[in-house]
Amino acid sequence: MRRLWLIFAQTVTISLAVVFVVSTLRPEWLGKPWPGGASVVAVQESPVEAPAAAASAAPPSFREAAQKALPSVVHIFTSQKVRARRHPLLNDPVFRHFFGEGGEGQRTAGLGSGVIVSPSGYILTSLHVVEAADQIEVTLSDGRNLSARVVGSDPESDLAVLQIDEPSGKDLQLPAITLGRMDNVGVGDVTLAIGNPFGVGQTVTMGIISALGRSHLGINAFENFIQTDAAINPGNSGGALVDSQGNLIGINTAIYSRSGGSLGIGFAIPISTARNVMEQIILNGSVTRGWIGVEAQEITVDLAESFGLPDTRGALIAGVLRGSPADAGGIRPGDILLAVAGQPVRDPQAMLDLIAGQTPGETIAFRLRRQNNVLETTVRIGKRAPQRRER
Repeated sequence: MRRLWLIFAQTVTISLAVVFVVSTLRPEWLGKPWPGGASVVAVQESPVEAPAAAASAAPPSFREAAQKALPSVVHIFTSQKVRARRHPLLNDPVFRHFFGEGGEGQRTAGLGSGVIVSPSGYILTSLHVVEAADQIEVTLSDGRNLSARVVGSDPESDLAVLQIDEPSGKDLQLPAITLGRMDNVGVGDVTLAIGNPFGVGQTVTMGIISALGRSHLGINAFENFIQTDAAINPGNSGGALVDSQGNLIGINTAIYSRSGGSLGIGFAIPISTARNVMEQIILNGSVTRGWIGVEAQEITVDLAESFGLPDTRGALIAGVLRGSPADAGGIRPGDILLAVAGQPVRDPQAMLDLIAGQTPGETIAFRLRRQNNVLETTVRIGKRAPQRRER
């Protein structure tokens, strides 16, 4: 029995030694990789495809929206002749005989952006981009340079319409942008701002809609801005604000900045306003707005308490122009305007917008509060006189 146990122990010891030697010198015999080397076990050489779920998790791209809108955004270059101050000696005919009439003066240059809204060559831009310009030149996305002229402008919304001023301009078939709809726009939607910031060339920036209906900013007489955090810088004025499908939803017009650069607060004129202004300018050469001849004041909490009002909605009529449509309609100072043509008035800016949107000559219903009574009256809308833009 002792001999059998010794034979068993020696056999196990020898077997373990053989396994150790083989695993060290010939690991492939056991199907193991060399230390630090690749396994000799056959592997599948075909590439491994990522699961479908991983592909769907890829970050979104707005390449198609940008490619759709980019050809419709143009660079606008303007120049204006600045008359040099005339030297008093030039009034002397003898002096002029020997030294001539003097210099021609200098020219100032400006730049901005615009959006092609019609294949026939109409371009929508900001008025301050082309205001007082003697020469206007637009550069298309394909590099073509074309001259343009101002068809008409609206100082109260800071919008202007240009048209390509070339002999063959109507045959160019320019790439017109697709106009979006404001009822499809909401806070949080992705937006792309396209323009020519600082003259570096066509640039696309991305952000979201931060707010809608921004007003009381002191920029224009009629304010209903889209606020966005897409980077807008000098040179972007007049350029396009588009949605994630590449449709035009606004015309970039202003930024809030302490340094002149973007701080993430930019403003664009909504397409609903821009389209109305553009169509009136193309058809009539100017914009017609309603007017009744009142001066309105915001209702503060203190005023609401003194008047015994339930809230601060409405516009306090602070003054009525004698002989104006409002005077003829029975509106008096101290009245609180509550509604115009059935539309509620939130504040004086909303009142101005509602009245301006009425057609001159029409008779419109007005609801107002006088002391503790709510009254109904009608006013025949007048025509608002064009206002000069303050510079």
